[in-house]
Amino acid sequence: MANQINILADKCIGCSLCVSACPFGAIAMTERPDHPKKFKLAVIDVNKCTFCGACVQACKVFKAIEMKKDEVKPAVDLSQYRGVWVYAEQRHGVISTVVYELLNQGRVLADKLQVPLSAVLIGSNITSKAQDLIDRGADKVYIYDDPIFAEFQDDSYTAILTELLKKEKPEIILMGATNIGRSFASRVAAKIYTGLTADCTGLDVDLTTRNLQQTRPAFGGNIMATILTPRHRPQMATVRHKVFKEAKPQAGRKGEVVVNTVDASKIINRTKFLQFFKDDSAHVNLHDADIIVSGGRGLGKPEGFKLVEELADLLGGAVGSSRAAVDAGWIPYSHQVGQTGTTVSPKVYIACGISGQIQHMIGMGSAETIIAINKDKDCPMMQVATYSLEGDLYEIIPSIISEIKKARA
Repeated sequence: MANQINILADKCIGCSLCVSACPFGAIAMTERPDHPKKFKLAVIDVNKCTFCGACVQACKVFKAIEMKKDEVKPAVDLSQYRGVWVYAEQRHGVISTVVYELLNQGRVLADKLQVPLSAVLIGSNITSKAQDLIDRGADKVYIYDDPIFAEFQDDSYTAILTELLKKEKPEIILMGATNIGRSFASRVAAKIYTGLTADCTGLDVDLTTRNLQQTRPAFGGNIMATILTPRHRPQMATVRHKVFKEAKPQAGRKGEVVVNTVDASKIINRTKFLQFFKDDSAHVNLHDADIIVSGGRGLGKPEGFKLVEELADLLGGAVGSSRAAVDAGWIPYSHQVGQTGTTVSPKVYIACGISGQIQHMIGMGSAETIIAINKDKDCPMMQVATYSLEGDLYEIIPSIISEIKKARA
């Protein structure tokens, strides 16, 4: 049976909710002159329809859209795959805080599926970090501790994780949507012939099918898509910082540590590591900052960030930016907040000259308090802000800085 989707004419009231919900422009409204109430009728162009189900969801009140999809057989024996895994990303022996966030949600998923929660730790001189992961909720930690992993390189890390996944067969593996995670998660997924959902903002499981429900923004943040991997295992997802709360440590928690040996002769690196350069432009880490002061295109010039930095320093906060400012070369990419940058969740977010495009909003919308400074009172950022200051930021910010200094003096 081929995929089918139909409009039930006796239930359709011509509200056009399905038209606005369809991301592919596959639905249009037509006149029904013979209808007693002159309702219009939705018509679906099956050549454009991808059977994503967005219209069905939009019409859930009237139930005027009926969709039937092909049943697909699993590409692998799903029963062989059990367990939830978290890739414990580290660099130079320091575990990324996103790992603790993943362990928190991983624990929720593992408990629902009634399976163990495991972590995978790859690096050099990192065996002592295993207990930290156990304290944060891992039942088992797989370790590869070897000098060949002293610096992250795609080939070596991909090879060893792929080998372990094929051997142990977990049903779910979660990774941080960091520079490292984004770099090699897709490589691992390709090696083991499975799907990968990037930049998830929500994770849950269907206990009937054991499918991981992976929710992420799609079409520029205009819709939230829930993606499934019903035919392949393991199910892979990357998750951004600050989407989930960190797992709280439970000192003395018991768990199993499995230390694996590495045959370095079988690992081939096609690139050569030369040198690690640390970005010292940020005094406070964006991920951990309670206060963030961000600058955008409205600064008008790169020198405007000196004002942003001064305010951030006074408040003990971090400096952020919009993509436009990064693309203009005014500030390094590591400061970019948004869908293609860093997701943050500070207590206070101060947006200076940022209009508030949806891609930026996705990255900072969960801030407790948003303060917008902009000449355009109608821009999106000014509309969503807790406090909106309309005017020239080169007059407003110096005034704020002056008042802070007076108060502290």
